Amino acid sequence: MCSLEKHGRLFILKLTGDGEHRLNPTLLDSIRSTINKIRSDQSSSQSVLITTSDGKFFSNGYDLALAETNPSLSVLMDAKLRSLVADLISIPMPTIAAVTGHASAAGCILAMSHDYVLMRRDRGFLYMSELDIELKVPAWFMAVIRAKIGSPAARRDVMLTAAKVTAEKGVEMGIVDSAYGNAAETVEAAVRLGEEIVMRRGGGHVYGKMRETLLREVLVHTIGFDETGSSGVQNTGSKL
Repeated sequence: MCSLEKHGRLFILKLTGDGEHRLNPTLLDSIRSTINKIRSDQSSSQSVLITTSDGKFFSNGYDLALAETNPSLSVLMDAKLRSLVADLISIPMPTIAAVTGHASAAGCILAMSHDYVLMRRDRGFLYMSELDIELKVPAWFMAVIRAKIGSPAARRDVMLTAAKVTAEKGVEMGIVDSAYGNAAETVEAAVRLGEEIVMRRGGGHVYGKMRETLLREVLVHTIGFDETGSSGVQNTGSKL
């Protein structure tokens, strides 16, 4: 599950526990519910969201073992993650992922769906594992990859060689904004960055609309963002 703390104008969402934080329907609903709680806070448009985790994993992707028990759950998890990514794009505040452990497959997509990615260098990697485990990548995953990884060579390595990208390599590839010595330093750096952003920025509603336009291709694949810039993200509190 996840927890939420508020420190001044910083909302800190944490995936709790020492497990792999597999993105099953229960966890995805918990994260979306927490984001909707943040969105409804009166200070949200002047705040920053930081997402982090306990343990050695940021998220190890979809709960594949659960999906094996019922194939329809694969479709459900994918739909719920698409809605969560749309939430992160539309929320009226900057977002920071403090990646303190492995972020694999859908977990990597979750991390990259934030505006900033900070990562510990002593443990963990970003890893699009689908090639290694022979799973087809959804088209909307590719939209996120294109939006978040600028270099064609880096996209090739991430998607077509299933590279396990460390924090330092991620900085070189332009995927990670900065790397830190351990988990605590990563979260502390995310807090400092969040405080700096709060001090220098204006209204979050304009920020959110600009991000929706910037990431239009992702929204087209997630919630059907139309050519006029209209989308269904205002209603993301509803359950799928």
